[in-house]
Amino acid sequence: MKFARSVWKILIAIKDGLVLLLLLLFFGGLYALLALRPVPGSVQPGALYLALEGPVVEERARIRPSQLLSGSGPMKAVQERDVVRALSAAAQDARIKAVVLNLESFDGGSQVAMARIGAAMDTVRAAKKPVLVYAGLYADDGVQIAAHASEVWVDPLGGALVVGPGGTQLYFKALLDRLKIKAHVFKVGTYKSAVEPFVRENASPEAKEALGAVYAALWETWQADVKKARPKADIALVTGDPVKWIAASGGNAAKAAVAAGLADRVGDKIAFGKRVAEIVGKDAGDVDGAFKGTALDAYLADRTAPTDGKAIAVVTVAGNIVDGDAGPGTAGGDRIAELIDKAAASGDYAALVVRIDSPGGSVTGSERIRAAIARMKAKKLPVAVSMAGLAASGGYWVATPADRVFAEPATITGSIGIFAVIPSFEAALANIGVGTDGVRTTGLSGQPDVFGGFSPTAEAVIQQQIESGYARFVALVAASRKKTTAEIDRIAQGRIWDGGTARQIGLVDEFGGIDAALGWAAKAAGAKTWHPVYLGAEDDPFSALLGSLAESESGQTRGAAPDFAALAAQRQSALAGQLAGDLARLLGGGGAQVYCLECAGLAPAGEAAPPPALGTWLGLLARLAG
Repeated sequence: MKFARSVWKILIAIKDGLVLLLLLLFFGGLYALLALRPVPGSVQPGALYLALEGPVVEERARIRPSQLLSGSGPMKAVQERDVVRALSAAAQDARIKAVVLNLESFDGGSQVAMARIGAAMDTVRAAKKPVLVYAGLYADDGVQIAAHASEVWVDPLGGALVVGPGGTQLYFKALLDRLKIKAHVFKVGTYKSAVEPFVRENASPEAKEALGAVYAALWETWQADVKKARPKADIALVTGDPVKWIAASGGNAAKAAVAAGLADRVGDKIAFGKRVAEIVGKDAGDVDGAFKGTALDAYLADRTAPTDGKAIAVVTVAGNIVDGDAGPGTAGGDRIAELIDKAAASGDYAALVVRIDSPGGSVTGSERIRAAIARMKAKKLPVAVSMAGLAASGGYWVATPADRVFAEPATITGSIGIFAVIPSFEAALANIGVGTDGVRTTGLSGQPDVFGGFSPTAEAVIQQQIESGYARFVALVAASRKKTTAEIDRIAQGRIWDGGTARQIGLVDEFGGIDAALGWAAKAAGAKTWHPVYLGAEDDPFSALLGSLAESESGQTRGAAPDFAALAAQRQSALAGQLAGDLARLLGGGGAQVYCLECAGLAPAGEAAPPPALGTWLGLLARLAG
């Protein structure tokens, strides 16, 4: 009995210890949540301090518990609409004496997002408030933002670099031939170059023609924005002969940036902080370079969004479109469709605005989103689409139910086409002594057979499905744009277009950002006063806690490169990511796709969603290559 009582006491002690531990975890988590949430009324008179850490995106990805455990969570990012709202409010806020943007850890964003932030900075300057920007190295995105500032500072070890749009695409045909892997390509569209990396060793003339035209339009728009905001900037000097340009300043890239009018002053972060303190006041304490100011999250918590008038629902389709509940940051078809259906069923909204920043993806995921938008429209609610930097392929598919489509001149859209790529390994297996055989009852038995090869019947059936999908895509666009299918087919064929050309050929109705789309939707709904409600964007304290824990674990953001060599290393890393993504599309078995591969380098940053079978296929590739 003594032994039993001892064991019982030990079990009770363990139970009490676990209860105490759970209570500590609960109250610790509660304290962390309260500490994370900015307190309204905590705005310090002085500067609005915007540290743009990571990329500027339409929709920030949320970390999942499994990602916290594996250390593979999404990187830091800043939502464009948050930055714009803060800047617009600061222009009218007597407590804000100046705006400060820190671009040290800035990782870029779409040209459309940069122009929108720049316009909001212009509003602050029009209110007679200075806007100061600091960075180590300014690349194209940073240069575009900084052009709208009243003072641009560059670190003595930094500089500025303008490279313009364009870059490298990887092509795998020779590798696949060497490995004796056959890529079965099914597509419709002369310009649907998403399949070219698997069947060619270089870009086709058609692909170069389409992409060259888009890049030329983007480059012209970028230069016009920078020159208008900063007339003294000598872009021709910077891009014409960068070696001579920097050499003229003794090889000092920071001084060269000032000489070309891209920056105003050279100084480190301390000197920059002291300059800000001259304008807004020095912060309490003895820290050099400290100034009075309020960070973005705290400022937005104080300046709550308006709730007057009718509610306009806004749903964001950002990142790759996939099947299932993925996201935010990735456009999970089921998740977004559910958000729209719940909004429609609630009866709380007067109209719907769909904000798109996506290169497309899954046909079924795109169709689920499109169908949900159509169901809401069937309730006699106005529907507007607002295209951000990218609304191509599946991103255009989901736009087809709209009553009105808004885009910007630098928006990339179109890519109306469809494809599927499926690898088979019959030759590779035969090369290592593995044969295949079996008994079939029909021409489709065991098909598609990635080990034994595709039968002609299987290939014909898949191609029929792809052609049927393309015909449906064209029909949806034709009905939406009030044109014949023949007219749409001529401008479809998988070709991408810049926003200006897309408007000329009828794929876009008018120029304008999200504000223009919201204004149109409100007017169409007969709302004199209104406010936007971003579906699925409600505060999630648990996600905020996970994000904070992830940041404390990593202690860093990838952010901007401090010099040209680091920028080259970052782009090398990006190319490796492109390689992994291309192989995932080849080997992942994702089915029919409405995806714009040529837009991949311009796609918004977001949460990666590689197919689960990739690791298995990559292992097989490694063995075959060895």
